Amino acid sequence: MKNAVVLLSGGLDSTTALAIAKAEGFAPYALSFRYGQRHAVELESAARVAQALGVVEHVIADIDLRRFGGSALTADIAVPKARSLVSIGEGIPITYVPARNTVFLSFALAWAEVLGASDLFIGVNALDYSGYPDCRPEYIAAYERMANLATAAGVAGRQRLRIHTPLIHLTKAQIVARGLALGVDYALTSSCYDPGEDGRPCGECDSCQLRAKGFAQAGIADPLLARFAAAGSSASGPQ
Repeated sequence: MKNAVVLLSGGLDSTTALAIAKAEGFAPYALSFRYGQRHAVELESAARVAQALGVVEHVIADIDLRRFGGSALTADIAVPKARSLVSIGEGIPITYVPARNTVFLSFALAWAEVLGASDLFIGVNALDYSGYPDCRPEYIAAYERMANLATAAGVAGRQRLRIHTPLIHLTKAQIVARGLALGVDYALTSSCYDPGEDGRPCGECDSCQLRAKGFAQAGIADPLLARFAAAGSSASGPQ
């Protein structure tokens, strides 16, 4: 099995990308980040997913993008709520974290060189997404070209890096269907930009709405919502 570094946020897309990497025969090394985001729910989800899918190793790297701010995810800026799906698809929202994927891929590239891995997986999507510039195919292609010039292994010819983006041309519904076909338990994941302390999704942020659209179009109930509904029912039941 060839080693691969998989960027894992704990959300729906990155979890599906990890499942695809495993299905394609790679030995996955999962990489997550504590980057100054407003909540730790996604890291808890990433840890659950990494364990459930049986990664070789799961690293959570610490960096502090909050020092720069500029995003509702890393600064004291309100997360947009209840926007229409049309509005979500227009422009670059305030939840965009400046250069986040560029930073994350740089860490993944460094780890891949140490592992002798030529494959990176990232769950970016250019169809049902919030307009982030670092989720586009042309960005990934440019980064891949740069990456092969940036490492000793690449210059020496020991490594020809490939950035896999298996979800980039899929709708959210297609992503959900692909993951379910691979046995992904989406109840373990978290997509919300502004979850409650218990991890319950807000249901109104862009990410929650895109996730809901995906499950609705796939004709499947979101198991994450079912998990919280069951927990609430249990909590309110007879003691």
